[in-house]
Amino acid sequence: MATENHNLSNYDKSTIPNAKHLRFGIVVSEWNDTITEGLYNGAHDTLIDCGAQPENITRWNVPGSFELIYGSKKMQEQDVDVVIAIGCVIQGETKHFDFVCEGVTQGIKDLNLKGDKPVIFCVLTDNTMQQSIERSGGKHGNKGVEAAITAIKMATLGS
Repeated sequence: MATENHNLSNYDKSTIPNAKHLRFGIVVSEWNDTITEGLYNGAHDTLIDCGAQPENITRWNVPGSFELIYGSKKMQEQDVDVVIAIGCVIQGETKHFDFVCEGVTQGIKDLNLKGDKPVIFCVLTDNTMQQSIERSGGKHGNKGVEAAITAIKMATLGS
């Protein structure tokens, strides 16, 4: 597993551009909200730690992970420099997991190819709830922190 020996919350602040003048949009799935709230908190706190101003962070909620695509597309149309899409899909007994994961992945990829503002993929696609807990503030850190650092780097790409 990619995160087995890597804590997602570790970053060297001295290597991260200052986020003071950047505007962030964060779209959060309400499905599996105990996980997505942990991811959001990790992302939000990291952005603030890296200089982002609270008034420059806009949050929108959407019902589920599949809706992250449309929510992120609409967020790209707002006065933001970068969008973070936060969701969590956990394997169940049906193929629904595969369809949602594939759709969200391809949808966010398409937004990055077609839009002029990056959309950061912060969607956990785990086999169990425990795996999601471990990646949203548990023993592997917080994927939201990693997404925030990625957002800052992508918003300043080429600057």
